[in-house]
Amino acid sequence: MAERHHQAPPPAAMEERIKGLLPQKGPSASHVLAVVTLLPIGGILLALSGIILTGTVIGFAVVTPLFVIFSPVLVPAALAIGLAVMGFLASGASGLTALMSLSWVVSYVKGRRGPKRRPPRGSAAC
Repeated sequence: MAERHHQAPPPAAMEERIKGLLPQKGPSASHVLAVVTLLPIGGILLALSGIILTGTVIGFAVVTPLFVIFSPVLVPAALAIGLAVMGFLASGASGLTALMSLSWVVSYVKGRRGPKRRPPRGSAAC
């Protein structure tokens, strides 16, 4: 078997190849300014979300015994409030549907809605 020996390209040619792979210009000033501005803001917001999560877990751990103690009162109250809210929403949806239906009927009677009447085929001028 014949061995093939590859010669390494000269250093100048290798340097040109590497430069061809890299971008020709660096980041613009606006990109650098955006990163410098948004990086601390992102860190602050991340820290704030961690603090809020910790406070939520602690608050939940403190309030859970109160929920257990007052559950005979809270569960029926929550059910009553939920049913009342669902009743108001259903009433509003039914009223809105009735108004939309009446509006459609009125516009249909006035001739603004309904099936479009097409002229007879023979009378259309092309």
